[in-house]
Amino acid sequence: MTQTQWLAGEGPRDRLLRHGAAVLSDAELLAVLLQTGYSRRNAVALAGDLLAHFGSLAGLVRADRSSLLACRGVGEAKLAVLRAAQELARRQALQELEGSDVLSSPAQTRRFLQHHLGGLNREVFSVIFLDNQHRVLRCEDLFLGTLDGAAVYPREVAVRALQYSAAAVIFAHNHPSGVAEPSSADRRITERLCAALGLLDIRVLDHIIVGRGREYSFAEQGLL
Repeated sequence: MTQTQWLAGEGPRDRLLRHGAAVLSDAELLAVLLQTGYSRRNAVALAGDLLAHFGSLAGLVRADRSSLLACRGVGEAKLAVLRAAQELARRQALQELEGSDVLSSPAQTRRFLQHHLGGLNREVFSVIFLDNQHRVLRCEDLFLGTLDGAAVYPREVAVRALQYSAAAVIFAHNHPSGVAEPSSADRRITERLCAALGLLDIRVLDHIIVGRGREYSFAEQGLL
C-alpha cells in the first residue's frame, strides 16, 4: 500500500473490514495494530520499516524490549500493543489445546509451543501435564535459563506432576539459536526425566524442541 492510497482513505483497517484480514499484507496487518506512524511515515510505512529491520514477523516477535524501543516511531504504547497481540495468540493456541487429546492433535500442540516458546531469546523448559485421557491439565514453565541453556531438575518435575495428579507429560524447550536439534545434554536430561517419572508410573509422551519455525520430536524420532 502506498502513501497516496493511505491518504485517499484506502487504509488497511478499511480494507480489513471490507474484504477480511487475509487480503492484507504483513505490513498492513501490523499497521492496523500500530494505528499511527510518525512525522511523514504513516503506520504502513512504519510497519514496513520494522519488518525490514527485524527481517520478518518472526524476527519482530523475537525482538526484545530495548531493540523495539530503539526503533524510531515505537514507544511504550506501541510496544504494549505488540506484546498484547503476541500474548493473545499464545492464549488462543493454549485454549484450543486445553481439553483436547494431544495425541490426536499434534499440530495444535506444536502450534501452541511455537507461540509459547518460539520467540524467546533465552532457553525455557516447559512441561504440559496431562490426565489419563491425555487432556491438558496445565502447562507450566519450570526452568528458565540463558541463551545457552537451562538447568532442569527431575525432582521438581516429579513434584509438580504429583501436585497436578498428572498421568502423563510432554516436555518442551526452545533453542534460541533457532536450530531444532537435540544436544547431548538434551538427550541426557530426557533420559533422567523419563527414569524419574517412570518410578511414579507417569508416562513421558514426548520431548519437543522448538526452533525457528520448526520442531524436533523425540517421540517421532524413536528416542523415547
